[in-house]
Amino acid sequence: MTSFPSAPGTSPVQGLHHVTVMASDPQRNVDFYTQVLGQRLVKVTVNFDDPGTYHFYYGDLTGQPGTIMTHFPWPGAARGVRGNGEVVATAYSAPEDSYVSWQQRLRKHGLSAQESTRFGERTLTFEDPDGTWVDIIFDNGQEVQPWPASPLPQSDALRGFHSVTAWVDETAAVRELLVGQLGFQEVGTEPDPQGPRTRFRGSGDGVGLYVDVVERAGQPRGRFGAGSVHHVALRTRNDAEQEAYLESLSAAGFQPTPVQDRQYFHSIYFREPNGVLFEIATDAPGFPADEAVEELGRHLKLPAWFEPQRAQIEAHVPRIVNHEYGVTIGFRDLGVSADAGAPIGGDGIEVHVAGRPPSEARVAMVLLHGRGGSAQDILTLEQEINLSAFTYLAPQAPGNTWYPYSFLAPVAQNQPHLDQALATVDAVMEELAQQGISAERVVLGGFSQGACLALEYASRAGRRLGGVVAFSGGLITLDLEHSLAGTPVFMGVAPDDAHIPLERFRATEAQLRARGAVVDARVIPGLGHSINKDELDAARALMQRVVGQSV
Repeated sequence: MTSFPSAPGTSPVQGLHHVTVMASDPQRNVDFYTQVLGQRLVKVTVNFDDPGTYHFYYGDLTGQPGTIMTHFPWPGAARGVRGNGEVVATAYSAPEDSYVSWQQRLRKHGLSAQESTRFGERTLTFEDPDGTWVDIIFDNGQEVQPWPASPLPQSDALRGFHSVTAWVDETAAVRELLVGQLGFQEVGTEPDPQGPRTRFRGSGDGVGLYVDVVERAGQPRGRFGAGSVHHVALRTRNDAEQEAYLESLSAAGFQPTPVQDRQYFHSIYFREPNGVLFEIATDAPGFPADEAVEELGRHLKLPAWFEPQRAQIEAHVPRIVNHEYGVTIGFRDLGVSADAGAPIGGDGIEVHVAGRPPSEARVAMVLLHGRGGSAQDILTLEQEINLSAFTYLAPQAPGNTWYPYSFLAPVAQNQPHLDQALATVDAVMEELAQQGISAERVVLGGFSQGACLALEYASRAGRRLGGVVAFSGGLITLDLEHSLAGTPVFMGVAPDDAHIPLERFRATEAQLRARGAVVDARVIPGLGHSINKDELDAARALMQRVVGQSV
């Protein structure tokens, strides 16, 4: 195991950086990971895409890469369902001699552990309070920085991550990513109750070296919720290495996001073909960047861009107790009921939902599919946009068409279908209002015919929306006068789009600006009748501004 090839111009990825999971009750999450598993709460901050939600980081004394388990706790969130296309378990390493001690400890805390052997190593598997699978693999892995205040003796202390386990339809696609692009080496394959388990090893020599992939051909996909792993982050040393991966992954068709500043590391995100969401994160700056080591986890830390909103954020987050210091963080308790999966819209309206359940979100995106498309199709944009603060709703048009003729046809020819389509959007908007998400916190987006419908609804609504994103669309009606003062609009189109004439696109832009909208209109050569990465980046930026205004 000496050679770790990777994409040309890149260094092999070392292994795991962190794992991020959705939780429900914040205090229960803190209690379990600090008092049962003995991990230090090294950072209390907020979800940078949703600053009204905590982001907890647990790890060793300083939160070294390869030790960090992170959680977004959404109070009252409904349970997820494990399935293909996601990481389903995170394994810690522990000293071989601590096996019996861990059996006893788990029983003491009322946890039922399944015993197994994995690649020759004894393993205990159990669930955290939200149903996330946690493995402990007894392999005498490399020691990490001990946490003096841990409730566990050092002889039993966990030694950072050993591995993660992903469930997929086919292993070959993950192999192409990990081995062909990121420099992992394939270790071997062994039977697993779910299907063949293949292990891949990163190039590092510390902790968190392995990714296990279990092939479950034809099995159902997972459903995201409390207990679900949102993503697994892989470790790279610095910004230069990350930039090289951004270029190589883009060239290979993985469509990574732009670099995101996560305050304690820099990140890019991308999905492999089975649907597993990966991140590549840098080692620096690290968690002691804004707190002394002896103070880690004692205070609610916010990035500079959220400091002006500290009072509002502290008013939204629930109160928690950090047992290491006996301190209380947050101002008040927040009770949120969950009804994830509840029907949206009026009678006869089929609406598909992704992201955060509507009852647990403060911001929403309503997505309208194009002619011949479907709600399920356009809802996949949720994965590309990757903003976890949002609930994403996509109504389904009868017969996959909102109205029968081109948006350029006389309005009367598209009636009564156009009015029915506008009424469908209005029903979804009203349902969101019932859930506490007002119109100014809703971004309305669409592609092609759906983009035309989104623009038309915003133009007629007589109320300010959070924003409009129109991928290849134009206004149906150009002579309305309702004020659009301050409404942000993004529009993109190819100069030679056969469905959206450039003249109509420019007329739409002029109409919206004349009525006070703040318009970002882009003519994109070579776009065709599609959506590209630059458009998704623009949509994400617009949506992030709506999040910031909603706190």
